[in-house]
Amino acid sequence: MEDNSVEQKYNKWIIIISIAIPLTVALLFGVRLKDFGYEVVPLSFLPPIYATINGITAVVLVAAVLAIKNGKRELHENLMGLAITLSVLFLGMYIAYHMSAESTVFGDTNHNGILDLSENINLGVTRYLYLMLLISHIILSIAIIPLVLITYVRALAQRFDRHKKIAKITFPIWLYVAVTGVIVYEMIAPYYAH
Repeated sequence: MEDNSVEQKYNKWIIIISIAIPLTVALLFGVRLKDFGYEVVPLSFLPPIYATINGITAVVLVAAVLAIKNGKRELHENLMGLAITLSVLFLGMYIAYHMSAESTVFGDTNHNGILDLSENINLGVTRYLYLMLLISHIILSIAIIPLVLITYVRALAQRFDRHKKIAKITFPIWLYVAVTGVIVYEMIAPYYAH
């Protein structure tokens, strides 16, 4: 008989965290600290930092998979812990930036917050590519939360058969989210108001 007690112990927390994080991000995304009378220090330096963190996360994920394939379990565990830490760090910076800055409109070259007809025409299909990447990035960044947590808990429970099964799903999605985070940043960076 299998012992699922460790997994069952964490299931409630996985559900709570998987719902709480996207809801909190969605709520805070619409909050601007200046609207509450706070003097806001510009955090415009954060996007390139959190984009870099996404890039580092991608490299760490690949290194972690290579480590486990080469039988280096402790290195794999440490790298996965680092990937989770980097993702949490990214999330904190992402929220802080969006609470202190107005949203940037892709293609808005005059920085007035509106994409006018000439700006839209100049973008051509690039805008659709950007939106496709952004939307898939956002949806999968929500989906990856429970996947990472379940994968982690299965390793914690030493249920490596089940861990390996879900890791085969979790890894490519997490890697996609990390890589598209960098691409989306690189695409929108020219439109940030400085």
